[in-house]
Amino acid sequence: MASAFPIPLNALRAIEIVARRGALAPAADELGVTIGAVSQHLRRAEERLGMDLFERTAAGLRPTPALKAVLPQLTAGFTALQDGLGSLRGSDESVLNLTVGSVFASRWLIWRINKFTMLHPDIEVRLNVTGAILDISRPDIDCGIRYGQGQWPGVNAELVGGGAYQPVCAPPVARLLKHPDDLARVPVIRDETTMLSWDAWRAEVGMDPAIVLTGPTYSDASLAFDAAISEQGVLMAADMMSADAVSDGRLVRPFAHAVEGPQGYWLVTAKGRRESRKLRAFREWLRQEVPASTRGYVHQSRG
Repeated sequence: MASAFPIPLNALRAIEIVARRGALAPAADELGVTIGAVSQHLRRAEERLGMDLFERTAAGLRPTPALKAVLPQLTAGFTALQDGLGSLRGSDESVLNLTVGSVFASRWLIWRINKFTMLHPDIEVRLNVTGAILDISRPDIDCGIRYGQGQWPGVNAELVGGGAYQPVCAPPVARLLKHPDDLARVPVIRDETTMLSWDAWRAEVGMDPAIVLTGPTYSDASLAFDAAISEQGVLMAADMMSADAVSDGRLVRPFAHAVEGPQGYWLVTAKGRRESRKLRAFREWLRQEVPASTRGYVHQSRG
């Protein structure tokens, strides 16, 4: 009699990882096997199912529409399995492993995380600061903060804030700016990593579309912030990220006109993962702290 479950669990895990990551190596690393063994897992699974699971392209392995349709279920299933094993071992509610980007970490979180630890002294926060989008279903990551439009496969995403944005600059630069068209007279800092649209802001304020904006270019968003603070020019920044520097006078918003974009900061967790006490505490803290932070609360409260 044919087996009701013809594909071994390791093979299913290999399929799930390769489908998400588009390569064999991440699956080999996670499973502790060779790339050749992962390739064998995929080939044998396809033989047993009698169908192709991947399209072999020059850019890598891409899941077929059939596999893509069931991938969320596979990811959620393995996440739930990891959580179940963690419960058997006794999950560590005393450590919250959080992955964040450099701007969120350096411009917002680092100035406020002590408030969370004071409220929850029994929870230690461990930060993994990286520009890479890490696999949120990894057992050593509880949650993450990502910037974008909230549409990532395999995750639950809850908007934290950061949708409003506008130009900022140091006070001496701001004194040269009376009208948006005056941006032609000062350097405009270009952040190569940004998702914030100068075109949308220019259209909103009625700026002459023929004006060309020029200035220094940075490939690191945190350095672009430092450039604005050090009077190198005008930077487009999310209000949530610039609020502290504005509240203590290092930056100003010369036109006091923000636009709302489709992007923002999102708290992300793996689909299928149960909400732990430590994650629930962090989520509730964010809901309280983010609205206060848009007014530069951390600096205003220093006395």
